[in-house]
Amino acid sequence: MTSPFQFQTTHTDGGARAGVFTTPHGEVATPQFMPVGTLASVKALDPEDLTRLGATMILANAYHLRLRPGDAMIRTMGGLHRFMQWDGPILTDSGGFQVFSLEGLRTIAEEGVAFRSHLDGSLQQFTPESVMQIERNLGADVIMQFDHVVPGQSPHELAKVAMERSVRWLERCRVAFDRLQADDTLAPTPVQALFPIVQGGIHADLRRDSARAIMNCGDWVGYGVGGLSVGEAKPDMYAMLDVVNGELPTHRPRYLMGVGFPE
Repeated sequence: MTSPFQFQTTHTDGGARAGVFTTPHGEVATPQFMPVGTLASVKALDPEDLTRLGATMILANAYHLRLRPGDAMIRTMGGLHRFMQWDGPILTDSGGFQVFSLEGLRTIAEEGVAFRSHLDGSLQQFTPESVMQIERNLGADVIMQFDHVVPGQSPHELAKVAMERSVRWLERCRVAFDRLQADDTLAPTPVQALFPIVQGGIHADLRRDSARAIMNCGDWVGYGVGGLSVGEAKPDMYAMLDVVNGELPTHRPRYLMGVGFPE
């Protein structure tokens, strides 16, 4: 069966690419800025506004939607596309950024991350397997692996621990994702794409190791580049992008996570 996900490069200029990313809910011309709809709503804008502004793909957050209104509820309402009344492509982040941003409300272990809800204090256990189920319920076209994000200026030792854990969690995500794709055929979006995430902080050797480990885990529809724009200097961010650019395949799309400066 032909995959509903395709990527075609239309133009190149040095290391830069323009292309078209095809998903089950339509095409995305790249490069593309994705408006952020963390809680299934882009603040102050409705779907008609987004369309008029030229948005083609938007993103939401699995952690926040798990807390409210709940991924199971969104599934019963037809998934994010019906819940948001948005018929274009959607991507969901996994909650990995909250491992960084909610440092005072979480405990990390190899099994996963235990969060104390910032809403009511309830204990929320996120594992690679549970995150895949949450993102399956939400029904986005592209879903991200659960990863361990550390601050941008983290020392080599801490960045290495987080990067290697992210690779181990990726394998668990892949197994759970493949099982759900095979067994959960009534999901809002039956065929989804799982993107791995390159980590490694501002350390070139770790970025290379991460990218190569991800490549060894499978053939991916696309790739995320994470752990940037989290406190490091911009020159460091650009340097890491140069490193990653030399490692990832050029015939797949990439998601530069959390970077949305106007320039």
